[in-house]
Amino acid sequence: MKKTALITGITGQDGSYLAELLLEKGYRVVGMTRRTSTEVHERIEHIVDSVEIVSGDLLDQTSMTAIVTDVRPDEFYNLAAQSFVPTSWSQPVLTGEFTALGVTRALEAIRHCERPVRFYQASSSEMFGKVVEVPQTETTPFYPRSPYGVAKVYGHWITVNYRESYGIYACSGILFNHESARRGKEFVTRKITDGVARIKLGLADKLALGNLDAQRDWGYAGDYVRAMWMMLQADEPDDYVVATGRTHSVRDFVRIAFGVAGLGSYEPYVVIDPRFVRPAEVDMLIGDASKARRKLGWVPEVTFEQLVETMVKADLDRLAERAPA
Repeated sequence: MKKTALITGITGQDGSYLAELLLEKGYRVVGMTRRTSTEVHERIEHIVDSVEIVSGDLLDQTSMTAIVTDVRPDEFYNLAAQSFVPTSWSQPVLTGEFTALGVTRALEAIRHCERPVRFYQASSSEMFGKVVEVPQTETTPFYPRSPYGVAKVYGHWITVNYRESYGIYACSGILFNHESARRGKEFVTRKITDGVARIKLGLADKLALGNLDAQRDWGYAGDYVRAMWMMLQADEPDDYVVATGRTHSVRDFVRIAFGVAGLGSYEPYVVIDPRFVRPAEVDMLIGDASKARRKLGWVPEVTFEQLVETMVKADLDRLAERAPA
């Protein structure tokens, strides 16, 4: 019997990789997008004929309930959110509506569904924020440092509450930073690789960045969506940290990216712009994914160095035709 998966946020980085994975596994894949969204489907263009797209809105309970009733999913992956941390400072209320209350609306839709639905909630390492221990595990207390992080904490705990109160098979994946060539250009990793490619091809001469000493545990998005799927195949629902357990600074990312492009030292090209420094920076985010390794058998396969190389080369290929003759 063919399984059906419903994915919110299918046009995003994670949604596109997850849709690919589920199609490979023989799923019927249904993606929910907002009717008012001007977002193009570029990340799923290559599979758009293989998935079904339905209109819905995490801000609207009626549409969420109708979609779950109509689609009848076996698995529901909630990946939609206002996910760019700096934007959460300028749009804190909207971030709360999508990233926090949107989770409740999804869970309510499942609660009123006549058949069991397995639910995955995209939690985030940003929930740890001002970390109280290093590395972070599933039991590390949360101390979010942005409206986005606060909203994700709500989404995480409401998922736990619905699991414990209503017996819903609901999992939260506490994913640390995960990147790819499909990452939005507003995120620092993609901003770096896009900027490096532009400098290499003569389309730019400077790259403006914020805090080069900020450290993150960066992995590959394709590896992390595999963990999402594995969570929903387990006998019992649970929450899992998904991370590499290695940390790197923005400076490390920059250094490797310039090296991949054959540009040598980054210093002549990088300028520090105070506008890109967060009002409150998170501390040492580094995840301990030993529970996911032990219970799910999940291990990341792509190294940090491979990730940076892949992203730089993808941006070089994308921009090559625009290079001056």
